[in-house]
Amino acid sequence: MKLSFERYLQIEYLEQILEAANERLKHLSNGQFHLTRSDRQEARGKQSGLGLDVYDAYTGQARDVKTMSGGEKFNASLCLALGMADVIQSFEGNVSIETMFIDEGFGSLDEESLNKAIETLVDLQKSGRMIGVISHVQELKAAIPAILEVEKTKEGISRTRFQLK
Repeated sequence: MKLSFERYLQIEYLEQILEAANERLKHLSNGQFHLTRSDRQEARGKQSGLGLDVYDAYTGQARDVKTMSGGEKFNASLCLALGMADVIQSFEGNVSIETMFIDEGFGSLDEESLNKAIETLVDLQKSGRMIGVISHVQELKAAIPAILEVEKTKEGISRTRFQLK
């Protein structure tokens, strides 16, 4: 492959992020999924070498991440975001990512996946990170100790209140 220096560096960083992401994804997927970088040539000038595949241990085959279900994509995305934060923090320069906001996606998870995602977020919170979750899923609300509830009124304004458990 003829790669520009910039693409080469992007691939190197992506490989590190995938390694960190796969540590979490192994747990979240019960060992079913492993993310890999794809070498396939992308059509219409897209960034070749930066695509992702997922190896499915249940089928023994790799496939494009676009074929994952909604819940599977959510878990993979969560792991990639956390992997990227881990890689960024591992470099010198005192970069610290202590806050993360997650907007929805929990509604697409089955019960077991939801419980594992909650467990992952609680572990992150215990390690000193602040995790903000935007969700309507009741099970998630029950697991989070501090909730900022936003309620839209008929007058067109919103009311907020904190709930501490």
